[in-house]
Order: sequence, then structure tokens, then C-alpha cells
Amino acid sequence: MARILVIEDEPDIQQVLEYNLREKGHKVFVAGKGEEGLRLAREKRPDLILLDLMLPDMAGTEICRTLKGDAATRTIQIIMLTAKGEEIDRVVGFELGADDYVVKPFSVRELLLRVQAILRRSQGSEHGAAQGFQFGTLRVDREAHRVWAADTELELTALEFKLLMMLYDRKNRVQTRSALLSDVWGIDADITTRTVDTHVKRLREKLGDAGVYIETVRGVGYRFADNPEETSG
Repeated sequence: MARILVIEDEPDIQQVLEYNLREKGHKVFVAGKGEEGLRLAREKRPDLILLDLMLPDMAGTEICRTLKGDAATRTIQIIMLTAKGEEIDRVVGFELGADDYVVKPFSVRELLLRVQAILRRSQGSEHGAAQGFQFGTLRVDREAHRVWAADTELELTALEFKLLMMLYDRKNRVQTRSALLSDVWGIDADITTRTVDTHVKRLREKLGDAGVYIETVRGVGYRFADNPEETSG
């Protein structure tokens, strides 16, 4: 099973998470502070981190930013745990590269389902997709999370990269906004579809001329072009 790091300063939550994750067969590491969590993340290279945002020594958002900004740890899946449930808090978390966002108090059963869903998605992308591809002027190295457009490397957030890969892997198939919310942001993420439009717009802007590969299907959602020669730009 997976290697999971729990970064959480509340002993009761630590114990509940550690017990239930071990019961599912996972190997679990626990840290009560941010610095300790960063050290374990770099040493143990877990598959997934459950990250509390309110830690005694540093903010969980800073831990997420640090891990996602380091080539050695940026592919680690992160689920944020927080008492803040406003839409803006969720959006900030996803902007930093979090893979899911769970509001306290949470159902342990639901959290375990979210953990399994993220692990299944990440394993599927590792084993089922090509590590790199060229599509017109767009070039991608999946393993390194690097993207080039017309030979210029782009600065994409982890969420933008995930959105691009999701659209590409389903090219020529329309993806509704609700489907993208579910598959990119997490299980039935409780954020508005405006978030999808905002991120697609920003992704297109970063792609430059290659942005035409992401087509709008009016009233439905988005589709990645089947052939770069058939796009207009």
C-alpha cells in the first residue's frame, strides 16, 4: 500500500488518522510540527501527505508551497486539513498545489475514501500514461512536471498542470465543468464552476498560442483538440 505522512499537531486527530490508515494497510509517519513534517517529507518521500494548516511553528500553506516548489517533492499528493471552509480558502489551497481539501470536523470514513481516490488517480497516471508528449507547439515532460510552448518553458502551478493533463488525456472528448471540478479539484469539491473558467482562462494565457488547443464547448465545458492542425489561432 501507500506511504502516508500525517502532519498534525492535535494528538487525538494524530492517533485516529494513524490507526485508521494503518488498518487500511498503509505505512504511516507522523509529525506534530511543520519543520519536522518537512524533514520527514524529504527523507521518507511519502506518496501522500495529510497536512493540517494550523501548526504551532509554521503555516501549512507554507509547507505546501515549499514541497510543491521543490523538484524532489512536488509530485507528493497533499490533502489539506483545516477548520477554514470558505471558498476563498479552498481556492488558495488548490492554487498552492493541494490535491484535496477537507474541512474539520471531518468524517474519517470520507477522508479515507478521498485518500484512496487520490492514490488511485496518481497510480493510474503513473502507469497508464506516457511520460512525455509533443502536441503541435506544446511539449510536456510528465515526470518532471515541465511544460514548454514554442520551446519556451512555462511556469504552471501544480493545479494548472493537473488540469492540462486531464484535458489532454481525454482529448476530443468534452469535459463538463462539474466533471473537471470532481476529477481535478477532488471528490465533489464544494466550489463554484466559476473556478474552472478562471483556471482555464489563466492556463490558456500561460500557454500563449498553444492555448487554442483548449476549446470551449459553449454551455457545456471544455475539450482538448484532437489534432493541432485543426485548431485556429
